[in-house]
Formats: sequence, structure tokens, C-alpha cells
Amino acid sequence: MGTEYESLSGDERSAIFRLHAGGISRRAIARELGRSPSTISRELIRNQSEDGSGYEPIAADRQAGERRWCGSRISRSITLRDRVVHDLAMGRTPEAITGRIKLEREEGKTTLPSISHESIYRFIYSREERKQKYHLYLTRGKAARGRRVRKHPGKSLIPHRVSIHDRPAIINERQQFGHWEGDLMAFATPGKPLVVCVERTSRLMAATDQSGKTAAVTHKTIKGFFRNMSAAACLSVTFDNGSEFTLHHKLGRPTFFCDPHSPWQKGSVENAIGRLRRDLPRSTNIAAFTKSDVADIIDNYNDTPRKCLGYKTPFEAFSAALNLPSVALQM
Repeated sequence: MGTEYESLSGDERSAIFRLHAGGISRRAIARELGRSPSTISRELIRNQSEDGSGYEPIAADRQAGERRWCGSRISRSITLRDRVVHDLAMGRTPEAITGRIKLEREEGKTTLPSISHESIYRFIYSREERKQKYHLYLTRGKAARGRRVRKHPGKSLIPHRVSIHDRPAIINERQQFGHWEGDLMAFATPGKPLVVCVERTSRLMAATDQSGKTAAVTHKTIKGFFRNMSAAACLSVTFDNGSEFTLHHKLGRPTFFCDPHSPWQKGSVENAIGRLRRDLPRSTNIAAFTKSDVADIIDNYNDTPRKCLGYKTPFEAFSAALNLPSVALQM
């Protein structure tokens, strides 16, 4: 274990001043105070009087106090703070924000300093900033960080069901473009759930609301997502065991199903839905949203840089896989 460091006190600084002025060596001062020689040397160098006249204990104590932590680096820089808060409000994760800043620095597009995603989390949850409730911008919007307990798997009955355990390794390892995950995003007000499909490698999302959650309506919606895509862009789809997916075998492509009560096995779409909850919490009356409103929210998701994509956006990654300009991509 390392040595615990304790700041020098005012009395110790007075003793350093007196002994140093008396010609005592730094090592001897260190022995006298029970400190390391490096501590004494650093103190005499860093806390010299601003006018260059030498070391003075009162001035040294004031300089040390001013140098102590007084809020995060983000809080101390208005420009950096504004960028972080803006990007959080735009739905970007702390990792995406730091990664994008790093990318822009490398490309000469910004002079903002590099920061870690942990710095952003500390900024969000700090005592000074907690009242701003920036945590609501995070994917899960939790006031405290932690994990949620998962349920144990049970049983499920889906006709023509193929288990996710029989899904080829090339899909599991995200080595091939064109494999999707699908789910329904429900709301407290029943009647119009959101159908969400996410491509596993690019994380591109296709989503829209529909009337009801019957298997026939859900099948028609998902079929519509893939109608204008090339065969290479939709090779398979993975679902959970909801009855709304019982017509999966009519999609004309391989389908796979998670274990019962194990939605995390299709983590791409689960993560996507978690991100959408920032704009569309469960209490949302989706019937009050137009198709254009929903499309704008989906476009914002697809235009948000992701760490897993090297801080490219899902639009950019999907377009690259299809060798298309990202600006021409239409969903």
C-alpha cells in the first residue's frame, strides 16, 4: 500500500521558513518535521512568493489553499461545462462525449482538454451539481449508480421457435453485418407501443409506433422496416418470447429467441430502448406524438456518436457497411 499524504500545516510551513532561512538543508528539515525530502523540496519550489522574493509561510499557505480542489475540472471551465451539459442534453453518454472530444482534438476541430468519462460522472453526481439533476440525461436516468437484479429464466412457448443458443457464433460475436434484434417498447397508457429493431454491428435503429400489439400488426410493422433493404442488410432477427412475435417465421429470414425472462440476451435493442426512455419515459402518452415527432427522436439516436463504434454514429456505421453516403441514408 502507498503512503497516505497529508497536507502541510501552517505551523510546518513556519518551521520550514525558519529552518531554511537558517541554512538548514532540505533533508535535515525533512527529518526535523518527519516528512520526506521530496515534500520539503516541492513545498519550497511550488509555493515561493509571487514577487520572487523567496519562500514566505503565510503566502505559501494561501497559494496551497487556492490550489486545493474547488470543484471538478468541468465545473471550473465554462466552455468545457457548456459542451458537456449540451452533449448530455443531446442524449450522448459520458463515454461518447469524451471520445468525441478526443476525436475532435486529433482532427484539430477543438481545443477543449481531454477528460475521462469518469470525470463527467463525478461532475453529474457531485454535491454542487446534483441539484441540477443532470443524471436525468443519462441512459437510465438513475439518481445513484448501481446494477439492477435480473430475474431467473422460466419457460416460453413460441411456434417454430429457435433458441438463441443455436444462433451462429458469427452473429453472437458481431462479426457480420445485417443481424437485428427486435422488441416492443410499451407505455403506461396502452394502445400504441413502439416497435424497435436495432442492427447489431452498426447499432442503427428502426422504430415506429403502431396501433395495438397483436402478432399480425407487429409482423406487418417489422416487415415494413426490411422491405426496402438489401438481403445483405437483414440476415436474421432476434426477439424475446412475447406473443407479438409469433409470426416471426413469416419474415422470410432466420429468427432466434432469447431464453424466457432473459431480455439482456438481446442487449443491443434493450440498450437502445433504455436510451429512448430519456425522451419517451414510460409515462409518455405516445398517442400525442406525430409520426414526425417519433422520427425526429429516432434520427437523434442514430446521429449520436457511440464509443462501441469508435465514436462514429449509427448512421455513419450503417452507411459505411452499405458503402453509401450517410447523408443519403433513409429509414
